Amino acid sequence: MRPNGRRTTLADIAQAAGVSVATVSKVVNGRGDVAPHTRVRVQELLHRHDYLAPVFRHTEAVENPTIEVQFKGGLKSYVAETLEGIVDAAAESGASVVVSKASSAPHWARDLVSAGRRAVIAVTSVHTAAHLKELARSGLPLVVLDPLHLPDSRVHSVGATNFAGGLSATRHLLSLGHRRIAYLGGPAMAVCNQARVHGYRAAMEAEGAPVPEAYVRPGEFTYESGLAGAAELLDLDEPPTAVFAGNDEIALGVVETARARGLRVPEDLSVVGFDDTSLARMASPPLTTVRQPLREMGAAALRTALRLANGEKAESHHIELATELVVRASTAPPPEGG
Repeated sequence: MRPNGRRTTLADIAQAAGVSVATVSKVVNGRGDVAPHTRVRVQELLHRHDYLAPVFRHTEAVENPTIEVQFKGGLKSYVAETLEGIVDAAAESGASVVVSKASSAPHWARDLVSAGRRAVIAVTSVHTAAHLKELARSGLPLVVLDPLHLPDSRVHSVGATNFAGGLSATRHLLSLGHRRIAYLGGPAMAVCNQARVHGYRAAMEAEGAPVPEAYVRPGEFTYESGLAGAAELLDLDEPPTAVFAGNDEIALGVVETARARGLRVPEDLSVVGFDDTSLARMASPPLTTVRQPLREMGAAALRTALRLANGEKAESHHIELATELVVRASTAPPPEGG
């Protein structure tokens, strides 16, 4: 397939597969008018011989590029709102977006290349060194939206001011008179969670409010984690009068656990969330929360991906958009004697 060490060509692949060069070209460019069994055979040969289409060397701009957007887990409110920002920005720019769940299948990046993708946006997904290596080999730039871990130097990312958000949420509760404030968060090693914890601790320290070890509890960014974490907090000998939750789903779990125990929110327990998804606005009571500009973050990720796909330099390696506290009905002064 590579006589004299030269690069594999479409003609080489076509000869090995027993098809025309035009058919191989259709597979490489993601065209649909190829028989399934022929497509599979051609893709296997492309993978085996490490073929990379010249178009993905990013030497020239493409008028209507296609961007792959990947996420892990369920299509929750947070993901849906960031996707809305991505799709709206794509429509304005004339780009196309394909949404999928993150894959660990062999040669997944080269499959994206064969399907005509020009870049990948990952929504919070964690990519391993192997993932990054395959993306680099395939010539596909990666933009991570709200990264869970510190991004690799090869990865561009978009996030929000999580430390400032944690600071403002805690200061709000302190201003209401709370001193027994707990933090119920996501994974301990997640970058966004660490920043929110640091903001919380900074506000508490500045006010001289104690932070018992049991008041800071990592978990998952899920409703179920909020249910379980709130139960542990409320079982303490001196339970908190307020909980700052790492996201809106956790906060709703806290509200439900309080309700099940006969506690009123906010009269008996104040709760603050993070994200300001539609869940916060529909909650009962409506949730005080820190707004992440999710749609704007999605749009920024899309614009960055397009620049990289066209061989341009991004304006910044990491873009960070401002958070904002939104006060609703889930916070109030602590109960008397609390």
